[in-house]
Amino acid sequence: MSARSPYAFLAPFFTLFAAFGIFPLLYTAYVSLYRVELQTPGELEWRGLDNYTALLGDPFFWTALRNTFTIGLLSTVPQLLMALGLAHLLNSRLRALTFFRTALLLPYATSVAAASLVFAQLFGRDFGLVNQVLGLAGVDPVDWQTGTAASQIAVSSIVVWRWTGYNALIYLAGMQSIPRERYEAAEVDGASSWRQFVHVTLPGLRPTIVFTSIVSTIGATQLFGEPLLFEGSMSGGISHQYQTLGLYMYEQGWGFFHLGRAAAIAWMMFLLIAVLVGVNALLARRRSGQEAW
Repeated sequence: MSARSPYAFLAPFFTLFAAFGIFPLLYTAYVSLYRVELQTPGELEWRGLDNYTALLGDPFFWTALRNTFTIGLLSTVPQLLMALGLAHLLNSRLRALTFFRTALLLPYATSVAAASLVFAQLFGRDFGLVNQVLGLAGVDPVDWQTGTAASQIAVSSIVVWRWTGYNALIYLAGMQSIPRERYEAAEVDGASSWRQFVHVTLPGLRPTIVFTSIVSTIGATQLFGEPLLFEGSMSGGISHQYQTLGLYMYEQGWGFFHLGRAAAIAWMMFLLIAVLVGVNALLARRRSGQEAW
């Protein structure tokens, strides 16, 4: 085997990555500097940074940005907490563990369209199952598709339902990689199950928790299918109350035909993801450094 053989094996990956990763990213940055309409994609009019300044002056952009953060928090935090609890439960000695572990992946295997349409029916104002259950408790019907908080909770519930099991299996794999001797030593010291979870499981899962937090942050920033199919509107509700950045980009590009502005939104999302991931990694590194000290 020659010295160039490893490069030959890696060449297909880097070729595909350059064609479908780097090139679209750079071309999107190029298009964001021009005025491009969907009807005439070959006609480019130089605008410089005008597309970006127009976004910063558009109140709907800030609404979409705020909605992205709130829906991201409403979906990511409960999702990861529930996944951690389920993983801890499945890491114990229960019957039919294989069945339960397989069942956790069923929501993830369900298509976004099917899940969103089902949840839209569940959160219906007049005949939705959720309002019927709330009615049994004496709560008045909630208009889940009109109210700001209610609609964001409904959209977040779709994300939580689809991704909790997936993250639970990742946590479960991380728990099973923790040496059993640590738990045995904690038992000898008289630590309860809760103290073992706090002082043995959580520290051992820190790299896994950081990974799932970063991936969930990226997914929340790119959220698109769930809010689009929840009501079938590009505007994200009557008052844009649950329109995310992904949905806002789709509306600008394929609703209003402004491809240049849509490309600018895509790059704003890219920069936002880079900042959030960087902050997340910095906080995780600082936390690890403090504990090492």
